[in-house]
Amino acid sequence: MRSSANSPCWIKSSYSMTNGNCVEVARLSGDVTMVRDSKDVKGPVLGFTQGEWDAFVGGVRNGEFDRHA
Repeated sequence: MRSSANSPCWIKSSYSMTNGNCVEVARLSGDVTMVRDSKDVKGPVLGFTQGEWDAFVGGVRNGEFDRHA
């Protein structure tokens, strides 16, 4: 998921739904991970350090963000 400084290589989540609820991520030089809404590619982009991204992915894997009834 590496990219050049001028052109991030955006990857859509494999968990994206067919209803258009999609996120894309891109890894930039300097170990920064960017996240955006695939429906709004010119819209806001969130940036995370490697440590922040690792903590988020770990939380997802551990079910920390699962909905509870």
